[in-house]
Amino acid sequence: MAHSVKFGTDGWRAVIADNFTFDNLGLVSQAVADFLMKKKKKNRKVVIGFDARFMSKEFAEKTAGVLLGNNIKVILSNEKVSTPAVSFYAKYKNCSLGIMITASHNPYYFNGFKIKDSQGGAADNNITSEVEKLLGRNRVKEICLDKAYRGTFKREDLTKDYLLFIKRYVNFSLIKKLKLNVLVDLMYGSGGSYIEDILAGSKINVSYMNNEFNPSFGGIRPEPIEPNLQKLMREMKKGRYDLGIALDGDADRIACVLPGGRYVNAQVLLPLLAWHLVHNRGFSGGIVKTVVGSNLIDNVASALGRVLYETPVGFKYISRLFQTENVVIGGEEAGGIGVKDYIPERDGTMAALLLMEMLAFLKTSPLKLIKEFEDKFGRWYYARISVPSGRVNKRSLNKLKIPKRLSGREVERVNRLDGIKIITKDNWLMFRASGTEPIVRIYSEAKTKKEADKLLSQGRRMLNGL
Repeated sequence: MAHSVKFGTDGWRAVIADNFTFDNLGLVSQAVADFLMKKKKKNRKVVIGFDARFMSKEFAEKTAGVLLGNNIKVILSNEKVSTPAVSFYAKYKNCSLGIMITASHNPYYFNGFKIKDSQGGAADNNITSEVEKLLGRNRVKEICLDKAYRGTFKREDLTKDYLLFIKRYVNFSLIKKLKLNVLVDLMYGSGGSYIEDILAGSKINVSYMNNEFNPSFGGIRPEPIEPNLQKLMREMKKGRYDLGIALDGDADRIACVLPGGRYVNAQVLLPLLAWHLVHNRGFSGGIVKTVVGSNLIDNVASALGRVLYETPVGFKYISRLFQTENVVIGGEEAGGIGVKDYIPERDGTMAALLLMEMLAFLKTSPLKLIKEFEDKFGRWYYARISVPSGRVNKRSLNKLKIPKRLSGREVERVNRLDGIKIITKDNWLMFRASGTEPIVRIYSEAKTKKEADKLLSQGRRMLNGL
């Protein structure tokens, strides 16, 4: 039924065969078609991609059939593809919209429907709310793909120009001299051989793990957070690789693992790449983080003398800033990083290549790079847990009792931009109801791991008191 479909932080996501069904997908696809028809443009064209999840290809074909049934031109990926590749195609091939069938980092039993605007950015509320209003308004019109009119439908490789652009964006002549053994954990997702393809002709050797088709994702969520990367961390402890890179299920998020097995998340990678793009490459522009972003980002922005923007959680807010302000880099705590003069979207592959470019520019190793960076700006310990939401939602979170002290430190202020962030001089604790799953996330950051974990325990007790 139409009322069971709701767009969240990034698209519509639901459990396969429960709410994510062919019928509901037809309703959403028809609503998108109706949205485009209202725009009164003659050349309506939509690019559609899909990830490695169960039935993603078939769901993508369903969407294509509905759009074609509404006389909208469709380019459908000929194989599983990353979300950034779809965003890139939407922008540089002059599409009205891009659609990606993916649930990103959600568990294997979810699938989803992401909308990208004509610039390749995450569809904002102006688009998704309009699509929601059109759900169920009109009968679903659909045709079989093999009956589509000539010139209105084709299957295509969406990655050729995308990979070429990244290779030209980075300083490949510098990167190709770098001698590096890299292990890429694809987390059974749709990241493909992109990194290896871009690095063809260089001295960097790329190996893969978890790159076979496995729609159950090996029993873990395809999210590049520390608990899900234990296998990669074990491999990195063996000393055969200089750098470990993990991409999420649709390859728009990144995390790294250093030799010895240390996990490095986007809370470090974002300010690290910000420093590189501004200090080493001379890019102009501000830096964007979400409200759950690390204090390390603030420190780097201050040192660079750049404006720091803070947004609610969701890359769609960062996408908007890329399109309206002069922004050099923006990112979210979950691993998504986007950069200037590209697409207003996150891309794990681009972030990985820029990291290698930084290593080549400074003629250093990943271990030395991170150590010297943290010696300069300090090291922060970031922690996050997710708990079933139960009766807790955004409204009931507002009733949370705010303590006067956090782990012995006086509370200085409370940020309610998105959720509740309780801030002291040296640490913070935050609560936020997820926009994609029935969970509440508790975040913390402190100068020691013990302190960060202690804050999470305090946060769990506070949540139980609601």
